[in-house]
This record gives sequence, structure tokens and C-alpha cells, in this order.
Amino acid sequence: MSPPSPSKPLPQRAAFWLGIYVLLVVAPLALLLLGERPRPGGFWWDFALALGYAALAMMGLQFALTARFKRATAPFGIDLIYYFHRYLASIATALLVVHALILLLRFPAAVGGIDFLSAPIHMSAGWVALFAFLALVASSLWRKRLRLEYDRWRRVHVVLAVIGLVAAFVHVLGSASYLETPWKYALWAGLGAFWLGLVLWVRGLRPLALIRRPWKVVEVRPERGRSWTVAVAPEDGRGFEYRAGQFAWLSLRASPFGMREHPFSIASSPSRPGRLEFTIKELGDFTRTIGSLQPGERAWVDGPYGNFGVEGHEDAPGLVFIAGGVGIAPVMSLLRWLADQGEQRPLWLFYGNRDVERIVFREELEALQQRLKLKLVHVLGDPPEDWQGERGFITAEVLNRHLPGQRDRLHYFVCGPEPMIRLSERSLDALGVPLARLHSEIFDLA
Repeated sequence: MSPPSPSKPLPQRAAFWLGIYVLLVVAPLALLLLGERPRPGGFWWDFALALGYAALAMMGLQFALTARFKRATAPFGIDLIYYFHRYLASIATALLVVHALILLLRFPAAVGGIDFLSAPIHMSAGWVALFAFLALVASSLWRKRLRLEYDRWRRVHVVLAVIGLVAAFVHVLGSASYLETPWKYALWAGLGAFWLGLVLWVRGLRPLALIRRPWKVVEVRPERGRSWTVAVAPEDGRGFEYRAGQFAWLSLRASPFGMREHPFSIASSPSRPGRLEFTIKELGDFTRTIGSLQPGERAWVDGPYGNFGVEGHEDAPGLVFIAGGVGIAPVMSLLRWLADQGEQRPLWLFYGNRDVERIVFREELEALQQRLKLKLVHVLGDPPEDWQGERGFITAEVLNRHLPGQRDRLHYFVCGPEPMIRLSERSLDALGVPLARLHSEIFDLA
């Protein structure tokens, strides 16, 4: 059996953690207004400094967002946290740009221009921080366009983040604007130490804990659609409990310190303990070597994470799954677990692929129809001439042909490439499905 879902309502926990985030951004800025105040510099001066402090607080908290604290990420799902992280980094960098432009255009004497050689060290550090954050955001948003390999990008990402944060604090503490009292100076110095401590936790202490609990590859089997299922088991026999539909970070042929871990959905059923199975498609970079793995090789697993699951929806009269390509992996975990539990509700699976040969788990899905009340609908983009099933994409028309009349009472679970998720969400909205009954698993975290 999978572990039970947390008992405290998700909206309450989500509101609590959002409140904590806002407090951690606003409080350090608000505390600067207490006690002694510097000589007023006018609206634009104060506004520029406020933007700088707020942006720095947001950037520091980025390390907390990617630290994978399970209690804080549980109400949202870590996939949404990573998207939140991405957009907040862009917003914080934009605030820094505005901060720098205001000071450069309205107070050039105080800034000292962009001459790194003649400007004070703390001012030069400010420019270094700004350019580091700009490079960090640009390389993240356009990684695929720039053809940056995932593992290399991750290492560059961390280096730029640390350089940017350290340089930003040299700038803030050196300029000492609004830090005239020792306790204010100590407050922001402490914040910097805390955020760098998060880096130490993420890149040092957590990998150290993982490396003490190695796993090993016990099976590698080919699947359709240039995919492979990799089964791993803990060397000490102590795995972890997880819920069907969750995922984990998997490190293969590299230690947890190597920063070569990758997030993959768990495809196995939690009711069958002893090992985890990950179904991985050859998409380039690291994944193209999956087929060469050999049983006995070491692996490390950090998990479980994610909220993509059916627990908490026992009142739904039926469940609908929509998957594309290897996005079937978490859905397969759910279907296997539901079959193990003897699920009696009607289920629907809409599975999109380019052609018949790319249908991962084709035979097992057909067999599951004997164990579950499962209606399986394949949708092919390039079907054979004699294909009698659905063609093209999983659209509102396709869904409408196969779903019952009271479709707004069902719960829907969508996983696949981002364009497919967006199309599915629009299609379900067109069919009148309430947003609260739609659950999407974001396929690409980077």
C-alpha cells in the first residue's frame, strides 16, 4: 500500500507556505525602515534601493525553492515549484535591471559608471552580480535554443547563482545603504550566510546523505518507442515508501556530488515493494546511454516527490488519464497500483503517440483492461492505412466521443510534453471540466 496523503487540507498548507515566502521577501526590506534612517535621497533613490533589496531577497530564496524541502513543496508539487523558481528568477533579475538603470541614469556620480577599474569594489561587485544573474536567466530560458547539454547547464547554473549572490552581498554590504546600524548590517550579513548555507546543504550535505545509501541496477529492459525501463533496488534493502504517480531524481554512472542527477517518473506500483522502475526515453544527452546500463551498476535515488496521484479523489465516479509518449510512465504507476488494489470504478486512458511502434507498454495496457474497467483510446499522429482508431491529437472532439455525459464529475490526470498538456487543458475546459478536477504533471523541469 502507498502511504496516505497528508491530512491537512492542501489549500491551507499552500497558503501557509506562500505567506512564509512573502514574509521572507518583505520582512528584511521592512526592517530597514526601523530605527535610524539615512538622509533622504528622494523618491527615485529610495525606490531604486528598495528594488535592489527586494530582488536580492528573492534571489536568495531561489536556493530554498530548489532545496527540495518536502514539507514545503508538498502542497504545490515540486514541478510547479521549479516553474515558480524559473519565473521568480526572471522577475528578480528584471528588478535588478531597473534598480541599476535608475541609479545609472539619475545618480551617475554615486554609481561611478560601468568602469570596473575605477569604480569602488562594491560597485564593481554590483555589476558582476547583475551580469551573472542576466547570464543565469538567459541560459535557463533559452537552454534548448542554445543547445546547452543538461548536465553542463546545471553546473554553469549553480556557478553563476553563487557568483551572483556573493557579488550582490559584497555590493550591498559595501555600499551600506540603509545599513547604518550594526543590527541591520548583521541581519543582511546573516541572510547572506543563510542562503549560502542552503547551497552547502543542496550541493554538499544532501549528496553526502545520499551517497551513504546506494542503490544498484537490477534490470534494464527495452520498451517500445526508443524507451528503456531501468529497475533499481537499495543495496541495504531499505527503500522508501512512495505514492503511485510520484517521481525521483536518479543518478547513474556518477555520484550525487557529480550534479548529473535527472528527474524521472516512477513507473512501478508502490504495492510491490523492493525496487523502483523508471521508464526513460532516449531524447539525447544522458538518456541516449540508458540502454548500455548493466545490472550491478550503482545508482542513487533522491525521492519521492510530486503530487500527481489519485489519493484524495475517492468520491470521483471515475478517473480519466491523458498521456503522451513516455508521459505514460506515471500513469502506468497509477494503473498498476489501481489494479493491485482491485479498483472497480470506470477508467479511461487517452494515449497519444506518433505511430503504433511508439506505444510504450502496448501489450501490458491491453492486459490491464482485463483487470480494470479501463477504456483504452489510442490516438496516433501517423497511423497505418488500416487504422480504425483515433487520429491526430487528443482534442475536445476526441474526448467528447469517448467520455460519458457527466464528465464534469470525473477527475482528469494529464502527463506528457508541454504542448500536449496545454492542448488537453484547453480541450477539457471546452468540455466544461472544472479546473479543480484537472491535475497536470509538468513533463520538463528544465
